[in-house]
Amino acid sequence: MATKNFFEKFANAATTFTGSSSAFLGALAIVIIWAATGPVFQYSETWQLIINTGTTIITFLMVFLIQKAQNKDSKAIQIKLNELIAANKTTSNRIVNIENLTEEELDRIHKYYEKLSDEAEEDADLHASHSIDAATKNQEEKSEYFRKEHV
Repeated sequence: MATKNFFEKFANAATTFTGSSSAFLGALAIVIIWAATGPVFQYSETWQLIINTGTTIITFLMVFLIQKAQNKDSKAIQIKLNELIAANKTTSNRIVNIENLTEEELDRIHKYYEKLSDEAEEDADLHASHSIDAATKNQEEKSEYFRKEHV
């Protein structure tokens, strides 16, 4: 368990750092220094091998680090979306965990939503949206509900 916590902390810190301006500037500095030392080492094969090996190793490790971060972000987003679906009275709970369906099943559901979109386009005013109004009304209802519950 301690190893998992260490790796989790390391992966989070590494992902945060490698996505920073400092990391980019550090990598740029390494490339500039490497290029500047070319004449000193007479552009030898060893000089070229250093940058090739370094970038290959870093790229190899970053693929796994990026995938781990992406998996974690994707899972967090799915959980948030599932919570929104479950909390909304008008949404179908069958959509919760939809990411576990097959590609064919997802295509069928997608076609359903395309049909809904086509029907919406037939409305007289294509730019009308009630989402902000609905969100405001939902927020007012939630606020009133929680005021009653906590009083």
